[in-house]
Amino acid sequence: MGYARKVGWVTAGLVIGAGACYCIYKLTRGRKQNKEKMAEGGSGDVDDVRDCPGARYNDWSDDDDDNSENKGIVWYPPWARIGTEAGTRARARARARATRARRAVQKRASPNSDDTILSPQELQKVLCLVEMSEKPYILEAALIALGNNAAYAFNRDIIRDLGGLPIVAKILNTRDPIVKEKALIVLNNLSVNAENQRRLKIYMNQVCDDTITSRLNSSVQLAGLRLLTNMTVTNEYQHMLANSISDFFRLFSAGNEETKFQVLKLLLNLAENPAMARELLRAQVPSSLGSLFNKKENKEVILKLLVIFENINDNFKWEENESIQNQFGEGSLFFFLKEFQVCADKILGIESHHDFLVKVKIGKFVAKLAERMFPKSQE
Repeated sequence: MGYARKVGWVTAGLVIGAGACYCIYKLTRGRKQNKEKMAEGGSGDVDDVRDCPGARYNDWSDDDDDNSENKGIVWYPPWARIGTEAGTRARARARARATRARRAVQKRASPNSDDTILSPQELQKVLCLVEMSEKPYILEAALIALGNNAAYAFNRDIIRDLGGLPIVAKILNTRDPIVKEKALIVLNNLSVNAENQRRLKIYMNQVCDDTITSRLNSSVQLAGLRLLTNMTVTNEYQHMLANSISDFFRLFSAGNEETKFQVLKLLLNLAENPAMARELLRAQVPSSLGSLFNKKENKEVILKLLVIFENINDNFKWEENESIQNQFGEGSLFFFLKEFQVCADKILGIESHHDFLVKVKIGKFVAKLAERMFPKSQE
């Protein structure tokens, strides 16, 4: 009877150990897969209307890539004691499992394979890790697993139902920039969902403040801008960013090309909403904004900025709001556009820009702006 009980305990332990090793393998598998583009915000709709399937996130550093099987970590079950026959067999099986896992990673298995998708039970365990652990490397691995799985529409609902939104949002309070970036990416993937957006709106002010105060062009800042872009795809929560528009223009003027493009996506979402036209015109813009219109600036940056200006011009009812135009202070976007149409040739360098399309677009916009801002009846 004692021997049978002992065999039963050993068998149960081996089964549990195998499951634990498999979960650890699935959790850490993302470290050596190819970097893939995560789901980004933009002009698309949330997944209740049109989803963005197949987008996945995996942003481990290339420094982690290691083709040497001898450097991998082998996870031994606790009962695999050295010097015992059962322990020797258990350690051999653990080494074999680790070897198979490393070889699978080296073959760069398809990211769409079924074994990269965690079950609800496994997602619950990962969320428990995020909630309970204080070690950055554990949080980083767990958040990457959540980010990969949150790229699938059905998992966004599961993670929300498991209470994952406040658990991940709590990580935004960390001082570790790597962990904070991973948390923002998870929330970004989860935000491509109408119900998730409704619950995430309470964190928008915090995300906005962290994004603006983060180091310029940092990964945390870019991740925050992507999340805010997703949250402003619809008009429902755009008003929450009204007081930060001036800061976004500052980031646009001071940031590098990647930051510029991400800010433009966010501003374009706001500019397409007629209710935000007044807030955009009221925003303070840096004096250096006009210097962007020169032949050294990226053509796509100029064209996208012109689209934003055109949307504002089209959405703002100039004649109906003539009485409030005096409320726009100096240095606002309203005064910038006023100077834009008056001094376009001198200040914005239409003649000096070498790209014909940019010249045509600026010329058309100046003519349209003059017609709306200064109608002939006032001349």
